[in-house]
Amino acid sequence: MMLADLGARVVKVEKPDTGDDSRSYGPFLVGRSLYFERVNHSKESIALDLRAPADLAVARALVAEADVLVENFRPGVMARLGLGPTELLARHPRLVYCSISGFGHSGPWSQLPAYDAVVQGMSGLMAITGSPGGPPVKPGSPVADLSAGLYAFGAIASALLGRATTGSGTHIDIAMYDATVSLLEGAALAYLATGLDPPRMGNAHFAITPFDTFACADREITICAANDLLFGALCGALELPALLADPRFGSNELRLQSRLELKQAIETVLATATAAHWLARLEAAGVPCGPISEVSEAMSSVQTVARQMVVRSGDLPIPGNPVKLSAWPDDGHRRPAPALDEHGAALRSEFT
Repeated sequence: MMLADLGARVVKVEKPDTGDDSRSYGPFLVGRSLYFERVNHSKESIALDLRAPADLAVARALVAEADVLVENFRPGVMARLGLGPTELLARHPRLVYCSISGFGHSGPWSQLPAYDAVVQGMSGLMAITGSPGGPPVKPGSPVADLSAGLYAFGAIASALLGRATTGSGTHIDIAMYDATVSLLEGAALAYLATGLDPPRMGNAHFAITPFDTFACADREITICAANDLLFGALCGALELPALLADPRFGSNELRLQSRLELKQAIETVLATATAAHWLARLEAAGVPCGPISEVSEAMSSVQTVARQMVVRSGDLPIPGNPVKLSAWPDDGHRRPAPALDEHGAALRSEFT
């Protein structure tokens, strides 16, 4: 999707009859899957049964002209079909071949099946998500799926740049598991430093405080005072000079040790007025902060509109592209996702 957004010609190979599984995933608008529409806009579709010799020959013909092949079968499936990276790179040494799988093409877990939730659980991400004392929680976004796709996007662009220098393609091996483990960030660092599993901390930060969500009179807001200067600005905006003089809060390390007491002191003041009141004061003081927006608020905000983070795929609304390029302005419109095998006849004529 990201490559198509930036101008690549993308041909989606689907199984005959039913096509990609995500064609059946909701939500639906005017009878069409918005899920499928979002990730497959601007692509062409061809239906191929890769076990059938005639269709396999079409796939080989497509590969012969392609710069990049992306596949997400379990390791070994493409090789058994005669389309593995070793075979195709031997025939087409300039090909960038990108494999995305649950656990990668090496290691004892390489053959395990995986979906996003499975990987989130195994990666440690669920274990650090949720309230203190509460059960593990899956983040509301499919982090494993999306991070693997984004790493693949960056790796493909890097491999194409490398090919321009060396003349050679490569096999890119992206694992959803690896991608999600890499996102553990502070939790991974905490374990590596101490040998102890970090606890679930709700919305708080592992290493910085105050850096959390805080309740006002009507709703919660986020406040991130990540250094002593910002902590001073926060205390000024809340008219809490006593916090600056309190030895428990004299440095970030000390504030971490008294995190709960500090949050209680801040929330006692915030509870006296609305979120809008306090956000105005905090913004004026230069303290990073913001409301906890509903999805409806985020999708319709003035910033979302200004940044074209909702665009049109044909006549359907979908999330926009966060990559903004000055030389290629975004007109906010995308070609709609294709019907199954919509371009099959044309592609067969062009490539075979």
